[in-house]
Amino acid sequence: MRAAVAGGATFILATGRPPRWVRPVVDALGFAPMAVCANGAVVYDPATDRVVSARTLSVDALSTLAEVAKRVIPGAGLAVERIGESAHDTATPQFVSSPGYEHAWLNPDNTEVSIEDLLSTPAIKLLIRKAGAASAEMAAKLAKHVGIEGDITYSTNNGLVEIVPLGVSKATGVEEITRPLGIGEAAVLAFGDMPNDVPMLLHAGMGVAMGNAHPEAVAAANEVTAPNTEDGVARVLERWWR
Repeated sequence: MRAAVAGGATFILATGRPPRWVRPVVDALGFAPMAVCANGAVVYDPATDRVVSARTLSVDALSTLAEVAKRVIPGAGLAVERIGESAHDTATPQFVSSPGYEHAWLNPDNTEVSIEDLLSTPAIKLLIRKAGAASAEMAAKLAKHVGIEGDITYSTNNGLVEIVPLGVSKATGVEEITRPLGIGEAAVLAFGDMPNDVPMLLHAGMGVAMGNAHPEAVAAANEVTAPNTEDGVARVLERWWR
């Protein structure tokens, strides 16, 4: 990655995670590229710790989606990601959940609030979580009832589905960064492994799925590289940069 940047490439991080999870990646890279966060809802500049842009689900959309989630996925917990002006903006809690929400990751950083409070403020994404369920099955059930309120995706099959504002994806986030630089779709090389990467893989001139990627990511890609455990990204980048 460093060789690619030294060779003149523009490097962009694209993640389903919020900006506050970006710093460890930036520290490991040794440079601070622009980041597409929250599956495209946020464009973040880690070099200046500044949220460049954010797209949110309205209060009305959140209310409708919450009602659908509770009806279609009985027993599911709800959470939302909110955003401030920086990665760790402490003006308000960024990750808030309904009582009893069971985190899908090992490092829970959620703040429990009432369901009324949860839905009272626009959010960059809504998380629907049911322990022991399969994300793919949850997404399929929700897709039958979620229309113009938002777009459904997931990055783990561990009982977690995320809904972002309608029309938002990693592809739209990447385009927001590349368009002003005069970088067209044909010049974009993207790597991904889960359904939340599919729009970006389709958008890129060359979309590459990891060898251990979800079948939907593989189907969307132009090429499949080795798994991440076997330096799959590096194998592709080294064709042009060493």
